[in-house]
Amino acid sequence: MNSYHPKSLLNDLQYYITPPHSCSYLEKKSARMVFLDPAHRIDVVSLSELSRVGFRRSGDFVYRPECHLCRQCLSCRIPVNDFEMNSTQRKAWKRNQDLTLKITRAQDASEEIHYALYERYINERHADGDMFPANLDQFEKFLMQSCTDSFFLEFWQEDKLICVSSCDPLDDGISAVYTFFDPDQSRRSLGVFAVLKQIEHARALGLPYVYLGYWVPHSHKMNYKSQYVPLELLIDGQWRRLNRVLNREEIQQLGNSLMSTLPSGWNNPIIK
Repeated sequence: MNSYHPKSLLNDLQYYITPPHSCSYLEKKSARMVFLDPAHRIDVVSLSELSRVGFRRSGDFVYRPECHLCRQCLSCRIPVNDFEMNSTQRKAWKRNQDLTLKITRAQDASEEIHYALYERYINERHADGDMFPANLDQFEKFLMQSCTDSFFLEFWQEDKLICVSSCDPLDDGISAVYTFFDPDQSRRSLGVFAVLKQIEHARALGLPYVYLGYWVPHSHKMNYKSQYVPLELLIDGQWRRLNRVLNREEIQQLGNSLMSTLPSGWNNPIIK
């Protein structure tokens, strides 16, 4: 595996790049990941800067896609002060006002409560995914182990935990790492409600953004992220604002424009 240094303000850190492997988002596509040396312990400032140039955290790994002929993994973030709920989101908000919010440290999660909910969620909602079947070691490495002070937004229905959002603190917002919930509570739209509570939490802290991870236009499972507008997308190293929800054709066109290693506006005459 070769050492790799992406262009960023964090070139004093050590990075590596993986060999090609099957893409988790798009069928019949390969992917590569640039990742920070896991031996490095980074602080909130460093993680924040990495997030602003397109990196994400999973357990102790901080990574960014670096794929041949594809630039579809778009880091996206919600500017919380400009966000307004649409009608569907307002309904999800009202539907869950009976829930109690608790904020806890990720490292304090328990097998009996938190892992039990996570296991049910993965095994019943994502049996076709690469995280199935769930196991305790996976849960601990993915959500409890962290290079930063990760926290859980917990949603309780009286004395029953029904939803958890794992989040990272950043100096300009919070990063939504993963949300899991009671698969029997689908009517509540807990995934939508969790994002809305993350937005509320960032506002309460006086922070401008909620980072939602990657939006992949050609991945239908990821298109829910485009419903939160305005939405800022990291395209070719620049944050650009999407002010309205795109229709299906527009999303397809955006994805098509990102199936290249070159920026969409690049027209150097050397390339034929």
